[in-house]
Amino acid sequence: MSGMALLLFAGVVVAGIPGTQSADEQVDLIELNHFFDEHGRHVFDQVIFYEWSQTHHRFHVKAWRLVKDPQQLPQKSWKPIGYRCVWHDDGVLRKVRSPAYRETWSQVDPERTNRQLLPQDQRIGLLKPVIGEPIKRPAPTEIAIAEERPTQP
Repeated sequence: MSGMALLLFAGVVVAGIPGTQSADEQVDLIELNHFFDEHGRHVFDQVIFYEWSQTHHRFHVKAWRLVKDPQQLPQKSWKPIGYRCVWHDDGVLRKVRSPAYRETWSQVDPERTNRQLLPQDQRIGLLKPVIGEPIKRPAPTEIAIAEERPTQP
């Protein structure tokens, strides 16, 4: 594949599907928590997204999601360096990045414990999705006409 054809193909892939929704954001900490019951049996895994509170000097939960698919698990990211989670959330492609990550195993739910510090109704939450506008690509005839026009001095 020639360099130009590859560049055009990449542009089509990056443009995506018109009307798709996506939300891309950064948090201060991503936690993967494995919750166990009082008998030591695994109950669920959750990903918790935290923001640092300058006022209270501690992390507050911004949002959390149960892990339903291994693809939702946080992954190491090299560009930019940090961690990220990517998943589909009710038709929205979510991408959450963080410079920090921790993995915990507990019998106390850290998300519920954090509600004592910041009630759930006061949480910021994840971004609302932005509906992508379709990209209008010029027709080949429009390109040819534009190339034929003389440039203005």
